[in-house]
Amino acid sequence: MRRENLAFFSLLALALSLCLRYVDAASSLQPPVKLMWHYYKHHNTCDEAEVYVRHEVEKFWKKDQSITPKLLRLVYSDCMVNGCDASILLDGPNSEKKAPQNRGLGGFVIIDKIKTVLENRCPGVVSCADILNLATRDAVHMAGAPSYPVFTGRRDGMSSSAASVDLPSPSISWEQALSYFRSKGLDVLDLATLLGAHSVGRTHCSYVVDRLYNFNGTGKPDPSMGASFVTEMKKLCPQRLQKGQSDPLVFLDPESGSNYKFTQSYYSRIQSHKAVLEVDQQLIFGNDTAQITDEFAAGFEDFRKSFALSMSRMGNINVLTGNQGEIHQNCRITNKGK
Repeated sequence: MRRENLAFFSLLALALSLCLRYVDAASSLQPPVKLMWHYYKHHNTCDEAEVYVRHEVEKFWKKDQSITPKLLRLVYSDCMVNGCDASILLDGPNSEKKAPQNRGLGGFVIIDKIKTVLENRCPGVVSCADILNLATRDAVHMAGAPSYPVFTGRRDGMSSSAASVDLPSPSISWEQALSYFRSKGLDVLDLATLLGAHSVGRTHCSYVVDRLYNFNGTGKPDPSMGASFVTEMKKLCPQRLQKGQSDPLVFLDPESGSNYKFTQSYYSRIQSHKAVLEVDQQLIFGNDTAQITDEFAAGFEDFRKSFALSMSRMGNINVLTGNQGEIHQNCRITNKGK
């Protein structure tokens, strides 16, 4: 590895070590830290809240491993818009879940079930925002990612608007993606790491066909795609020539496929010019993101540790605490809307 690579990843190692020390000390942290390690146990309001969440997730996961990418996308769609306030869960004709970028969101039934269980055991105590973050952590752990620290004590937002959804298209450059992540308080390592969530799950062909048939209006495939991969993808995603044509789903990482397991093949496929989404393939075109991709492709444990850190960082974006918001009794509506 080049000298500059070593310097970059020595910083990664330092960040991870600091994260682990922070987790160890979390139970003694005092304000102004907003969230707490084992908040419900610390306040003796629902000591077994995390146990209940994990139990319900495990029951769902044993029947349907696709809950992992569903919950990952759900928590991303929540935290990266207005912050981790569960506003993505609220129903309504103009709610966030109705935004075009959120087409195909799933996992709502899982959160509803967990909320019902917790309301039966600890009424009015555990927020939907915390449930979503805890459930996602448990689902990704079952899929092969590490069990990362989820600090709790979030409260739920009171409104949800489709107009507020600013999630970017998956057909953007790494520079555009990094700019978006930075606007949310995240950095280049978070970008390259959190895109690794595309190790699992599927996407619609409509997000891929421009790369296959008419990249940037050239009438040709995206030159960053390997020729054999273009041929393979064209079989799965026919050219869209008429309105109303079907929009098939394809796996983001065919090597993980229906097993829905985290593997380092996501980063290896980027190196081999076999990424399904343009934003994923773009990682090799930035100096830092290319170095991170190389490191994660070579060492899966480095990715696992970095994923734990970045998921924890994303889960802290613009959280509501104290007297802000409320604890929804039903994750789909505010308490006033009951």
